[in-house]
Amino acid sequence: MAYDIPSLRVDGNDFLALYSVTKWARERARAGKGATYIEVYTYRAGAHSSSDDPSRYRPGDEFKCWPGGDPVERLKKHLISIGAWSEEKDNELREKIDSEVMAAYKEACTFGDLANGPFPPASTIFTEVYEEVPWHVQEQREELGK
Repeated sequence: MAYDIPSLRVDGNDFLALYSVTKWARERARAGKGATYIEVYTYRAGAHSSSDDPSRYRPGDEFKCWPGGDPVERLKKHLISIGAWSEEKDNELREKIDSEVMAAYKEACTFGDLANGPFPPASTIFTEVYEEVPWHVQEQREELGK
C-alpha cells in the first residue's frame, strides 16, 4: 500500500472482476476513504494502429497463451453458462449492431470520406488544433506562408 493508497491488480480481460473492483473503489471513494490504485492487467490482441505490424515483434499465435482469452467471448460464455444469455440472443445483437454501424457509416459517407473528399485546405493543419499555437508550429506556418 504505497502512500497509504490501497492497490489492486485485476484481470482486465475478466469483465466481472474488473466491474467488482471498480465498484468497490467507487464505493470506497464515496464513503470518503480516498483513492484506490487499480492496475488493470490486460492483453492488446490487435495492432497499435493500422500502420503497425505486430508480426514483426511477436508470434502470430501469442494471443492463445493469454489466460482467459478474449474478454467479450469470456463474458458471453459465462452468461450462457448461467442461463442469462444465449447464442441466439448473441447473434441477434451482433446483427443489430452491425446494421446500426453500417447505417451510421453510410450516413457519414454522405458528408465525404478520405477517398473522395471534400478535403480541407492544407492550412487547417495549423488551426483548430491548439488553443495557443506553440512557437515551433508558428514558425513552420510562417515558413509555408500560411
